[in-house]
Amino acid sequence: MRKVIVFNLMTLDGYFEGPDRDITWHNVDGEFNEYAVNMLDSMDLLLFGRVTYELMAGFWPTEEAIKTDPIVATKMNSSPKVVFSRTLNKAEWNNTRLVKSAMEEEIRKLKELPGKDIALLGSGNVMSQLAQQGLIDEYRIMMNPLVLGRGTPLFNGIRERIDLRLLKTRTFRNGNVLLYYEPAGKENYHGNKNDT
Repeated sequence: MRKVIVFNLMTLDGYFEGPDRDITWHNVDGEFNEYAVNMLDSMDLLLFGRVTYELMAGFWPTEEAIKTDPIVATKMNSSPKVVFSRTLNKAEWNNTRLVKSAMEEEIRKLKELPGKDIALLGSGNVMSQLAQQGLIDEYRIMMNPLVLGRGTPLFNGIRERIDLRLLKTRTFRNGNVLLYYEPAGKENYHGNKNDT
């Protein structure tokens, strides 16, 4: 069965975006981009909520993105994508399918299909809903070395306790620390120790 893997950047005080959806604090460099390419190579479906989808769709197809980060841009633009939204009328980014209802049911179906793992990028509201339903198999949280003081908490909307088990960590030269977790009690983790 395919795994749903969340990847998000977070501040030390728990925010994944600052006021007015500010993400200029993301501590991204060449080492981060190398990790991102390896991660995208290990997945074959990307999931988004509406806000993250609009942000990504507004950047990765642009000439600037293709010029400044051609490898990641190619992967983001060519990968199959699903956006979950009740308010979007259409999804025009290349290889994107819009799902307007029954998100949890759709995720269960996707996990049963053959293929590589599935990445949920950003999309805090979707992540919280899926986490509460036990549909997230692994959390990859990139801690950035700063305190924002205010913003949107990464786990905003979680109403019930979720116990996690640390799988491994990776420290980046720029001070980021990537934490790999799975829900406690998961028996399907195969101990993959590479850094994808």
